[in-house]
Amino acid sequence: MTFKLSVVQEIEQGELTATGAVHKYGIQSRSSVVRWLRKFGTFDWTNQNPIDMPKSPKQKLMELEQEVRLLKKQKALLEKQVEQADKKSIIFDMMIDVAEKEYNIPIRKNSSPE
Repeated sequence: MTFKLSVVQEIEQGELTATGAVHKYGIQSRSSVVRWLRKFGTFDWTNQNPIDMPKSPKQKLMELEQEVRLLKKQKALLEKQVEQADKKSIIFDMMIDVAEKEYNIPIRKNSSPE
């Protein structure tokens, strides 16, 4: 067990590859090393993402820039939707006013603030 963990640690630290570990330690097959990596390693094999791997400042900056671009697009879309909703509201109010004048009927409720 200690041997397997040390091999996994060497591979995860970038000192060896799985094939390199096979040659260095005389392990029967590369698939054994890969199995140890899956079982004892810190790599999330289901999501293919490293667990607790620190990101470089450049990676963080790129991710933040991408997020800023996405948020700007979302903001522009939402502003456009608000503008359209305001225009619709104005048009509906005008339609109600015209209908009230044309047909001489009260459409809006005149409720007291109480």
